[in-house]
This record gives sequence, structure tokens and C-alpha cells, in this order.
Amino acid sequence: MKEVVILIPDIDVEQNIEIEVRINGRKKTLQYRVELLTWEGNDDLPADPVPILKRKIEEYDKDWELMEIGAPGKENIPLMFRKKPDTLSI
Repeated sequence: MKEVVILIPDIDVEQNIEIEVRINGRKKTLQYRVELLTWEGNDDLPADPVPILKRKIEEYDKDWELMEIGAPGKENIPLMFRKKPDTLSI
């Protein structure tokens, strides 16, 4: 099993989350970041948001990887990134 779902309390957007886990007795810290992508001056969801999302993801800090794209809203969409883990040997 590669992933485990952990429910966390509601958080404000654009905040960092750190989760410490133990795998076979070894402590590992996982870091997540939630950010809101605005529709770049548009008042509503654009007809084709894919180019905006693609550009944001491609330009994002390369130390972070996209984990989840939330439900788009009228003015923005939440994106969750995870800091790329160091090689974890278990």
C-alpha cells in the first residue's frame, strides 16, 4: 500500500501542513501546501480553465508535486501540493 488517507481538521487555504508518521519505527515528516489559484482577473470560471491550471502547475516550485485539484469555484480553484519526499527506504 502506497498511500493512507488521513482526515485532518479544516484548514485555511494557503497554509502549510506537516504530518509526522512512523513507518516501521522510522519517523518521517510529510509536508503539504494548499493554495488557491484565481482565474486571473476573470469574474467567473473560464470556459476552458485547463491552460491556466497547466501553466500554474508547470511553473510551480519543482520541490513540490501536485497531489489534488479541488472543485473549481466561481473565482478560484484549490490546489494541494506535497513536498517531494526524499528517497524513503523501508
